Formats: sequence, C-alpha cells, structure tokens
Amino acid sequence: MTSATPTLLYIDDDAALARLVERGLTRAGYKVVHAASGQDGLDRLAQGGIDVVALDQYMPGLDGLETLEQILTIPDAPPVVFVTASQDSAIAVTALKAGAADYLVKDVRGEFIPLLQVAVNGAVRRAAIQKARDEAEAEVHASRDRYAALAAEREVLLREVNHRVGNSLQIIASLLHLQANSASQQDVKAALTNAMGRVAAVAQVHRRLYTSHDFKTVMLNQYLEALLEDLRRSAEGNKMSRLTLKAAPVEIDPDRAVAIGIIVNELVMNAVKYAYPDGAGPIHVELKPQGDDLQLAISDEGVGFDDKADPRGTGMGQRIVAAMAGKLDASVERDPDHSGTRFVVRFARVTPAPAKSTSAAAS
Repeated sequence: MTSATPTLLYIDDDAALARLVERGLTRAGYKVVHAASGQDGLDRLAQGGIDVVALDQYMPGLDGLETLEQILTIPDAPPVVFVTASQDSAIAVTALKAGAADYLVKDVRGEFIPLLQVAVNGAVRRAAIQKARDEAEAEVHASRDRYAALAAEREVLLREVNHRVGNSLQIIASLLHLQANSASQQDVKAALTNAMGRVAAVAQVHRRLYTSHDFKTVMLNQYLEALLEDLRRSAEGNKMSRLTLKAAPVEIDPDRAVAIGIIVNELVMNAVKYAYPDGAGPIHVELKPQGDDLQLAISDEGVGFDDKADPRGTGMGQRIVAAMAGKLDASVERDPDHSGTRFVVRFARVTPAPAKSTSAAAS
C-alpha cells in the first residue's frame, strides 16, 4: 500500500452501487471517493491524493475506455481497475491493452466487491513495486551519470597534472642542457648530460600521458623514439648522430616505462663516453618481443667493454641500471660474443604478481 489509508476513486454513474463499494472497501481499509461520471473522475484526479481507480465501462458522456485513455495521460497516474457489467471478453482485452492494471465483471447486488478488493490490492501493490523499480533505475542512471562526470573530471585533472609535471621536468632538463653546454670540463659536461637524460626520461612519460587517451599505458616504442630525440639534442648530441632505434609497438605501464627509459639513457650515455674514444660511432637501441617477455638491447661497435676505460667513472650509471632493473624484475647481461659492447635487458611485458609468502601459502 502507498499509505496507511489508501484512497480509492470509484467512477460509476450508479450511486447505489457506489455506496455498496464504499461500505465494502472502507471495511477493507480504504478511503473511497465517488465520482458519478468520467469527467468528474478526471476533475477529482487533478486534485491529487488518489492511490487507485476503479472505473466503470458504461457511463453517460465519457465512457470507461475514453476516461481510461485520459487518465493514463496524467503524470504518475494511479493504477486503474476496469469494471464492467458486460461478459464480452473483448472489452477486457481492449481495457488491458489500453493500460488498465486489472479487469473484473460487476453485478448490481455488489457481490463483485470482494473481487474488487483483491484487484485493487493487487493493483496498488504492483504500482508500488513498479514505482520502487523506477526509482531504483533512476538512481542507477543518476549514479552512472555522477560516476561518468567524476571520471571525466578525474581524467581532466590527471591530464593537467601530467601536463604540468611534464613541463616542469622539461624545464629542469633544459636548464641542465644549458649548463652542460656552458661547462668547460668534460666530466662536468658528461655528468650534467647524464642528469638531463634521467630527467628527460621521466618527463617524456608524463608528456606521453598528457597526449594519450589511456592513462594506464604508454606506447614504449614511441616513448623511446622521443627519448632518443632528446638525447640527440643534448650537449653530447654530436656524438649521437648515428644513434638508431628499432622497436616493436609495445604498450607498457608508465612506471615501468620510466625505469626502461632511465636504463636506456644510462647505457646509451655509457656508449657515448666509452665506445668511441676518437669520436662518434653507431649506437643501436632495439626492443622486441620474446615470448611473453620483452628484450631490450643497447649495442655499439666500439672498443669493447672495460670497467677501467675511464678512471674518472664513479659507477653511478651501473648502480642506476641495477636499481631500475630491480624495479622491472629484469635481467641485465653483457653479450660476450659481441665485437663492441652489447647489453641485453629482459623483462616481463606486465608487472609480475607478488609472490605469496610461505605462511599465506600454507594457510
């Protein structure tokens, strides 16, 4: 029921029968309002407060079907139980198709009133269920709209954050580039260029995320191309004129992309410093799938690997590579058969799932 005492509007031109309905339905817990014609019924509905309608078929003026049609145009119209003295089932079909909640045949002695009570109870109950369903669906749609609005706002904010972070890091990289160009000592110039490359590796990821429709992944081949272009424009750029990239299109999460970019920066800069003591030479970066893993190779055709090639070396680059490899859960190996120097980094396409502890596995 919609309230403690629901209101039934009984529309029928038979006043005596209306009194019988009023007595019967009042005992069943209803407040009964009588309207003697279709138009009177419509006028009473316009005042509000009606929970269910019982509507007679044959009346002067508007008949039952015409009145039903107009009732159903009212916003949030109450359910209508169609009542007629006719035994013609075609009327029932017509009324139900027109939108009546139920249908029953009346008699002049009021013996149909218990059936009317059952029909009215069912109509009110179904109307309440339908209203609750409509309200729930409306809330679901509203929640979806709110979620979509929040998601759109979050996307804009993330894009703005990535834009600002990328710009700020790019400014730092540019300052390091300017300082490296003005440095007179080669070791200072190399250190500043290395620092610029590390900052640029992070900045490039944020710039990629700013222009991407997906904040969860970065196209690794495009990212590496942009990163190497930054290196070509660095203070050591004249030594990277033959720096090449061969990379398969691969998507990866941003955190892992940063680690890969920093590894590439360190190994390329090592090749620049140590591979060609007399000038520039080819340096190759290659990324390719290998089963479920990825293989990244940085190679040169220079003098070969020698830990003591530069006594001023601090080993910082190697420590950074090891740290980033640990973050990737990657292996880093030097190819002993390569005529110059070639480092191979192998890592999974996706972040490996954390291993279960012994206690958790036992439980």
